[in-house]
Amino acid sequence: MTTQNDIDIIRQQARCIGHEIRNHLSICDVYSEIIKKHLVKNNIDNPAIENALNCIQKAVKLIGNSLLDLKSVTNIVPQIYDSKNLIQETIDMSAVYIQDKDIKISSALKENIKIYVDGNKFQACIINIIKNAIEAIDKKGKIEIFEDIVGNNLVISIANNGKAISEKVQTTLFDDGFTTKKTGSGIGLYLCKQNLEAQNGSIKLKSSDSKKTVFEISVPIKNL
Repeated sequence: MTTQNDIDIIRQQARCIGHEIRNHLSICDVYSEIIKKHLVKNNIDNPAIENALNCIQKAVKLIGNSLLDLKSVTNIVPQIYDSKNLIQETIDMSAVYIQDKDIKISSALKENIKIYVDGNKFQACIINIIKNAIEAIDKKGKIEIFEDIVGNNLVISIANNGKAISEKVQTTLFDDGFTTKKTGSGIGLYLCKQNLEAQNGSIKLKSSDSKKTVFEISVPIKNL
């Protein structure tokens, strides 16, 4: 039986590990800035490298903010964001997972929609869904991202034409610890669901068949 002392020890170890990871992440961030300055100094214009460095720094920030959760009980911090900018930035970051596959990511995003979300956790969720979509596509395929306004919520649909999710798997898709991957932790979609619900949002699998799999994410619209 796990005692309170065991839990306290685990929490302390998690905080220490988190602290060390953040130290090493800061090295990645610093060297990204050094490379950027080197490019400018030598008049090197390489958009691909600049985009890669920006993605590295954004990923470092996302991980760092996630590690801060180890120190805080209340770790959901919603703010107002422009949905199009936030989602497009996330799509750009997610493209790195495509690697040697022939996958096209297209988006139809609405203008001037303000959403009230925890930006880091929202982006982490979108990245998770896109990454899973990429993995579901064997060699060649497409991922489509589009939006709709339903009541006071913005509904983001992420569709892919990869391998379908079986009906059996669909029933436990968002359960803690469930995974179909050999090296998976089974925590990704579970955390997405928990984090979105904590900020008055939601996520669900709308449909999945041999032609298309569609996930829907709903988040509050902030009326200014």
